[in-house]
Amino acid sequence: MLKQLKPLLLFILGIVLINILGNFFFYRFDFTFTQQYTLSNNTKNIIADVTEPVAISVFLKGDFPGEFKRLQLETQYLLEEFAALNKNVKFQFINPLNQEEDAQQVAQRFYQSGMTPESLNIRENGKLTERLMFPWAVAELNGKQVKIPLLKKNITSNNEEIVNLSIANLEYNFTSALNQLIYEKTKKIAVMRGNGELADPYIADFVNSLKEFYYIAPFTLDSTALNPVKTLKQLEGFDLVIEAKPSMAFTEKEKFVLDQYLMQGGKMLWLTEGVIIEKDSLFSNQENTALAMPKNLNLQDYFFSYGIRINPSLVQDLVSAPLILAQGEGNNTQFKPIPWYYSPLAISTNNHPIIKNIEAVKLEFSSPIDTLERKGLKKTILLHSSPKTKLEQVPSLLNLQELISQTEVKGFNQGTKNIGVLIEGKFKSVYDKRIKPVDYKDYRERSDSTQMVVIADGDIVKNEFGKNGPIELGFDRFTGTTYGNKSLLINAVNYMLDDKGLLALRSKDVKLAFLNTEKVAQERLTWQLLNLGLPLLILIIAAALYYNLRKRKYAR
Repeated sequence: MLKQLKPLLLFILGIVLINILGNFFFYRFDFTFTQQYTLSNNTKNIIADVTEPVAISVFLKGDFPGEFKRLQLETQYLLEEFAALNKNVKFQFINPLNQEEDAQQVAQRFYQSGMTPESLNIRENGKLTERLMFPWAVAELNGKQVKIPLLKKNITSNNEEIVNLSIANLEYNFTSALNQLIYEKTKKIAVMRGNGELADPYIADFVNSLKEFYYIAPFTLDSTALNPVKTLKQLEGFDLVIEAKPSMAFTEKEKFVLDQYLMQGGKMLWLTEGVIIEKDSLFSNQENTALAMPKNLNLQDYFFSYGIRINPSLVQDLVSAPLILAQGEGNNTQFKPIPWYYSPLAISTNNHPIIKNIEAVKLEFSSPIDTLERKGLKKTILLHSSPKTKLEQVPSLLNLQELISQTEVKGFNQGTKNIGVLIEGKFKSVYDKRIKPVDYKDYRERSDSTQMVVIADGDIVKNEFGKNGPIELGFDRFTGTTYGNKSLLINAVNYMLDDKGLLALRSKDVKLAFLNTEKVAQERLTWQLLNLGLPLLILIIAAALYYNLRKRKYAR
């Protein structure tokens, strides 16, 4: 008898031993073709550098439907792998709604801390229900905290696509958080001043977000007129400069300083359009009119040398964000959305890490960009309009009442227009074979390999204001939509200054197979009976066979 039970006992003992070893060793086998579940070497290196305990609290816990349960599980698997590589990485899952506190109070507390809850429409058993979720995590080291978003949304995506995008970004989000916690900031960014750029309050959210990664300081070119060489040397102390919607023309000396800064390997982010027009101007007079005029920053030759041209015209797009107008007074005020073709929702069709998996970007009075061939330079289109686009030439008088009352849509057939471009490579100086406005002995006619991003819309970086000050860049408080403005701009800066290759993690593709919820609801009873009845039937057949075999054996 004991001899017959020996194989069964050895099998049970093996299972117990495997489970015991599993508590001490973790390994995740990845059989996918793209190795989508394998951590990158950059991630492993950062995890290895964690020398003190990092506590990660994940708030994605609760009774979720299938697709979001998958996001919860993938988050858990990823953190288990982090913890297996370094015991200093600790994590726990917390359900914020487990407490006695009212759900709305919990949601308000999360919102005030910068972690917006998500109210999602979930289809379960063929019915549509609303569910409150907290797709956030917080990583903490020595009192310093970093908020980690777990849900990556696109405006037109369904729940399954949202989960795919979210899982694809998990490794980047958690690794980026560890990077912020364990490494000291080394790169410096200059926010340019002196040429009529957007004031600090209007770029506050973007700049505050960058401060988590880099040192930020204002820089003015005012001293260029008297001592351009000294100004250039000071500017060279920064790794990247940001020009956020300049409105005053640049002098030749200022252009020379910016040109030679680029030739020395500096990185640049230009946010400037080719037309002068503000939406607020349409509400500043009784006629609700504003004149759109060409903007002359004296930069035509500057950008032309680098292979682009910002045209003095306005992009109108049928795929656009609405204009919200208030109607009524006091408690009777209602907010009505109307089509607003001057606010394109720009996207990109390529998979560059800067724009991969981000939401549509909301623009305002943007201009088209022409790209020109230049030796040694590569150009990547980061943003473009939809094919249903029309260009409006300037000067042009805009009348708000006419715009909101128009019923016919004509001429929106001019195809996509480029609005954002990444330029990479070795740049040729604007002043090559030209008289130099500055006597500079270290003049360079060609740069080392460097990068520049140009987006023909200064308002892309402009945040709105709420009762408590600036609100998150890209968030529309009237529609509750978060556009991709902030993600795009931060990604652009990270890409140009990234020395650890973190942004490459955004290039991962994760494709998960989900059940058809409508088909599941329709065939629910059939599959329940099959799942319950089939095992019982197999058990009965096995028992009958076993009985017959024993009967034949002992009948002899």
